[in-house]
Amino acid sequence: MKTKRGKTTAIAVLLVSALMVGGCGNQKTGNNTVPGTKNAEGKYDPVLTISIAKQQDENAGRYGSGEDINKNPMVDLAVEKLGIRLETTLLGGDAGNYDTKLRLALTSSEELPDVFPVYGSQMIADMIESKHVKDITADIEAYMPERLKEIYDQYPQSFYAVTKDGKIYGLACAPSLTEGQVMIIRQDWLDALNLQAPTTIDEFEAVIKAFTENDPDGNGKKDTYGFAYSGNGIYNTGWIADPVSLFSAYSGTHFPGSWQEDENGQLMYGSIHEGNKKALEKMAEWHANGWMFQEAAATGAWDAMMQFTEGKAGIFIGRPWAINSVKDVTSVAPNAVIKAYPNIKQDNGEPTYQSAELFDGCLMFNKNFNNMEAFFDYYDWIYDYAFGTGDFQYGYLENYDYDIVDGKAVYDSTLFDPVVTDPFNPKKAGILKNEPRLDNMQAYANVKAGKEPQGAAEIAAAEAFESSPATAEGYALANEHSEELLPTLLNA
Repeated sequence: MKTKRGKTTAIAVLLVSALMVGGCGNQKTGNNTVPGTKNAEGKYDPVLTISIAKQQDENAGRYGSGEDINKNPMVDLAVEKLGIRLETTLLGGDAGNYDTKLRLALTSSEELPDVFPVYGSQMIADMIESKHVKDITADIEAYMPERLKEIYDQYPQSFYAVTKDGKIYGLACAPSLTEGQVMIIRQDWLDALNLQAPTTIDEFEAVIKAFTENDPDGNGKKDTYGFAYSGNGIYNTGWIADPVSLFSAYSGTHFPGSWQEDENGQLMYGSIHEGNKKALEKMAEWHANGWMFQEAAATGAWDAMMQFTEGKAGIFIGRPWAINSVKDVTSVAPNAVIKAYPNIKQDNGEPTYQSAELFDGCLMFNKNFNNMEAFFDYYDWIYDYAFGTGDFQYGYLENYDYDIVDGKAVYDSTLFDPVVTDPFNPKKAGILKNEPRLDNMQAYANVKAGKEPQGAAEIAAAEAFESSPATAEGYALANEHSEELLPTLLNA
């Protein structure tokens, strides 16, 4: 969760210990070993190129004629404003292939790019152990802008995986408290069967049974079931089609995959908690009764969620944006109504819990990269989006991720003037996978509370309450339950 440390910040503590242990030194060979120079306007002159690697599926989507990942409006704008050009290499088709490509670079003569994201604590540890990545401890102290230091200080956990022997070897990708999952239900099915949304495990059982056996869609066929989820991985994805709250109903804070303190103050790995065995037994019972998605064990999260879209399932658990992703259920059920509800509670009345995702991967740097000041110049520049300042008060690129229509910023491209279908996505055309945010939920809560929208996040949230009210309400609801998001206390 968000924690501050008074006058001595988390970053300051890490930096002091790191500098005492390791000191700092200049890199001598490799890419970008010569620091770039700025002209009187504060731009790099000549233009400085920073090479980055990204997963194949992090491509920015549709491009205009003659454009690609390295030639597009967002790349051009960085050259114009900063004198910095990003040169991106897309590696692998998915996360596994991406990791394979990075490992191959470690064991061959192939040069790592200047900057690259790494996902998973083991891969991060391997990168540090390889000695191919840069100790950025002194660079953080020298070049990270104060507003970014304040953000990272709120999330000291983001440094755990990238710190070894007091030295810092990477940065979490734009840390913030990502929105929690909510229970997403076919409200029209509840209404048809005169049911209320479940608030306990027993009520949840009663609802999924009714959704399976009592013909909630009224077509006279036994072709529905209660709950869709993904069971082909750990039961704690923090994403979609995730039954983690069902486990937490039996195990409290010791849900699968997370390290939390037990009653004696000792760290316990949630997956071994006895309560989670009870949850599995209950889910096996529901499965045998046909009340849940029967192919869950062999189905990924996205495909499991699609059972809801196809009108087969009545409940799934997911992040609020998923409500917009399943709205096409109306193509098979024109009268379908989707609504978000809080997750069920434990029998003792306490809430159920789920992982607090504070960041998605870490940025690491080639050990020979000697332009960290330029990196932080660029990183701070794209953060203007989160702060609603500078070049990105309303968004990144007018007519791409927003437009000004009748003097107001709009974010739904079907409302642009002229209408734009499938626009290029500048949010994915930079160093990060997505745009940085200060909080994914608070903007919606502010708008719902009646605050006059200011900045891109709140203006977009206000628009969402008009164009996608169920999704917007889901974000506001998730914000009300943000205390139920628990960061793991140990990266396994």
